[in-house]
Amino acid sequence: MGLAMIPLGLAFGTLVVQSGLDWWWAGLSAALIYGGSFEFLLIGMVTAAAPLVSIAVAAFLVNARHVFYALSFPLHRVRGRLGKTYSTFALTDEAYALTSTEHSRSWSSPRILWVQLFMHLYWAGSATAGALLGALVPDSVTGLDCALTALFTVLALDAIRDLHGDVPTLVLAPLSAVAARLVFPDQMLLAAFALFTTGLLARHLATGRKHRHA
Repeated sequence: MGLAMIPLGLAFGTLVVQSGLDWWWAGLSAALIYGGSFEFLLIGMVTAAAPLVSIAVAAFLVNARHVFYALSFPLHRVRGRLGKTYSTFALTDEAYALTSTEHSRSWSSPRILWVQLFMHLYWAGSATAGALLGALVPDSVTGLDCALTALFTVLALDAIRDLHGDVPTLVLAPLSAVAARLVFPDQMLLAAFALFTTGLLARHLATGRKHRHA
């Protein structure tokens, strides 16, 4: 997963310099914001001189999915106040995808933190390298912004394999996305997560009742 983040970070760094920003914006953003998809969005907002209020609202809407990640992220296995603080800060899509699976339930606190730290270093290092080398990439090269979509596609495929034939969940996820796109197009991501979580809770309650009656 860390190696997969390298081309994504290189793409981000290249987009930073191609957008007219100084190269150090890439490394600073990757180290301090570490927001992945929001950082791609932030490039356009900074170059357009968007108001701070607009940036704050966009950051909340894009990263609100982390509230749902916290429902199953193993933060309780991370030891120490400093460790929990960093683990919360470094909770990315990739970290969640790796640490919330069935085979990672036995991972210790150091292993979870090292996974998050190395992915943070991969992202910050590759973003900085992409910014420094971005001047060598011709402006005619297109498609760099699709790197993020490709990574999420891979994460989705891994999640599907981990479901072990759980058809209801496989059906509920895309239905939630489609419903959110049709009903809440301006807040699709947050609405999709809310619908999906509500569906999972309803299914859990219904299944529990059936077991009790049985």
